[in-house]
Amino acid sequence: MAKKKLENLSFEESLSELDTIVQSLEQGELSLEESMALFERGLNLSQLSQVKLQAAEQKVQILLDKNGTAKLTDFDSSAGEN
Repeated sequence: MAKKKLENLSFEESLSELDTIVQSLEQGELSLEESMALFERGLNLSQLSQVKLQAAEQKVQILLDKNGTAKLTDFDSSAGEN
């Protein structure tokens, strides 16, 4: 299967490919060259995903500001735990 160019991948496709890369690297059955190539693509996928997440967050913030509603706050993962 041919790999898509990074800029053509959706966020979900990037995460899925990144997961596949991590699994392949964890198996340890690849040559050094193959591992390095996958590692480099994984880093690029990770950076691309971060950029897409930041863009989505900015868009949400702009929409919230336009509508005069609440501001974004950091997610507190311990809020639901007792």
